[in-house]
Amino acid sequence: MSLTGGIVLYSVLWFLVLFVLLPFGQKSQADVGQVTPGTPAGAPHEPKLGKKALWATVIAALIWGVIAYVILAGVITRADLEAWTG
Repeated sequence: MSLTGGIVLYSVLWFLVLFVLLPFGQKSQADVGQVTPGTPAGAPHEPKLGKKALWATVIAALIWGVIAYVILAGVITRADLEAWTG
């Protein structure tokens, strides 16, 4: 894996994990009873993006580490993938 490939892989994983984490612990403005004028009632009350971005960073780093190990150690090679697909 090249440096560019590693950065791209980490970026994709980070955004994927962030989007998975966004709905967790979310309360809408209607649930709390504090709807800000001009916003829909289903808008998040306190999104806590900083905390979720930090968790996304940690989780993506762990997943990236496992994938990087598999690629760099040769656990699964390109030849193995070609053999599985026929």
